[in-house]
Amino acid sequence: MNSHAAASVSPWVARCAPLALPGEVLDLACGSGRHARHFAALGHPVLAVDRDPAALAGAAGQGIATLAFDLEDPALAWPFEADRFAAIVVTNYLHRPLFVQLAASLRDDGLLIYETFALGNEAFGKPSNPAFLLEHGELLAMASAHGLKTIAYEDGYVERPKPAMVQRLCAAKPGFTWTRARLDGGAAPI
Repeated sequence: MNSHAAASVSPWVARCAPLALPGEVLDLACGSGRHARHFAALGHPVLAVDRDPAALAGAAGQGIATLAFDLEDPALAWPFEADRFAAIVVTNYLHRPLFVQLAASLRDDGLLIYETFALGNEAFGKPSNPAFLLEHGELLAMASAHGLKTIAYEDGYVERPKPAMVQRLCAAKPGFTWTRARLDGGAAPI
């Protein structure tokens, strides 16, 4: 992985990614694929999904398959089967109706890594529409409601890469090996 790609990876994703067990990773609403490249560099086969074919062109590469798909089109069914992914990563994207499908598409030992904007972000710029901002504790509540167990959670202000209000979640399905959840970086021995 080149240093530019490594520098653009969210510190939250970089912290949580080593916890993912071997297997396919879904990078949802991947944009240019910074997290897809990160997971591929860790040895995971990755499926990068976005509605923008131009963005996907930048995401494609060794170990990364791409799929152009509009996640918000109500005429399109969720394209992924249940229990498929070892991990799903979502950053800077919120479409609440997808949460049930995200949880269902994780394997029983799967990991969800999620980071997006929260209420209060309107003071710092876009997104400012409440439809695209999580309410306090909302991401934590959605995970719990869908049977995910929280490994780590943050809700508050960040200065980098730009000032923003965010929520961050790392949660797992019940079959996840909890001894692997080392919080100071890296993966604990199993």
